[in-house]
Amino acid sequence: MIARLGALRDHVRRLWPRYPLAPLVPFVLYALVSTARGDLRPEHVGAVLLVLGLAYTNARTKSVLVAVYPIGLVGLLYDGMRPLQRLGLTPERVHVCDVRALEARLFGFEVDGATITLHDWFRVHHWPAIDLLAAFPYATFILVSFACAVFLALRDRPAMRRFTWAFFAMNVAGFVTYHLFPAAPPWYFHAHGCAVDLATRASEGPALMRVDAMLGVAYFHGMYAKASSVFGAIPSLHCAYPMLVVLEGWRSFGPRLRALAVAYWLLMVFASIYLDHHWLLDGILGSAYAVITSLVLRRLVPSTSTTEPAAQAATGTVAEAE
Repeated sequence: MIARLGALRDHVRRLWPRYPLAPLVPFVLYALVSTARGDLRPEHVGAVLLVLGLAYTNARTKSVLVAVYPIGLVGLLYDGMRPLQRLGLTPERVHVCDVRALEARLFGFEVDGATITLHDWFRVHHWPAIDLLAAFPYATFILVSFACAVFLALRDRPAMRRFTWAFFAMNVAGFVTYHLFPAAPPWYFHAHGCAVDLATRASEGPALMRVDAMLGVAYFHGMYAKASSVFGAIPSLHCAYPMLVVLEGWRSFGPRLRALAVAYWLLMVFASIYLDHHWLLDGILGSAYAVITSLVLRRLVPSTSTTEPAAQAATGTVAEAE
């Protein structure tokens, strides 16, 4: 038994010579905090087990963990915001009708003498096939972000580091904006008008309710039941994520993947409007957050002249995380 423990210790130290327990610390601490407040859920335990397996199995799994680690930290940050979502929030600070008025002025159009937005029109005109199409990017954006990080880990390691840490920084900037400039999404305006009710719970909205009903599952209802903020429409991080995939994946993607990445971003912008979750203004600002964050990270993590060969990554040759 002692010999096995010694061999395990040596194995861990070969993988992580500087800080062998560092990968686990944030996830274990968050699980302990969740336990203390009576909110420990299966996904918290699953995250600890996933990090444990990736970090200490071998060099290849460690490489995957290094690629997606900042995205995992975003998950902790997002979940940890739920108890703080109303901190410092008052009805007077929440923007509802002023944002809707700006949207109508910039992107509205007249129907029967009244100025309406695309959201108003889609609430009346909608189709089951388009409901499912719009739900697709909302159901897959985290998976796509993980896939992009792993792809870049095998093709262009500097781009991978830029992508994952830009993903983290972009989310932090978005969450800060939510508290500095709380803004209601379109579904809130259509349900409550200009009145601000801080007790309102996040909602998947009528369109995603229709999708849940079509599929016979409460997937989107369950997702939005765990949402960390109701008044976090600006910026649209849903639109920011695929834009970041386009920006950081462009150099490594071939023509087909480039076209798919751009199409996915455009579909996300459309879906955010069709599903009544974001104003078009939110999507533009979210995409701008991705551009700015990418530019900053490119100064901090410049590209190399040649990409790291995939074969080298496959053998588990990874830089030690600082």
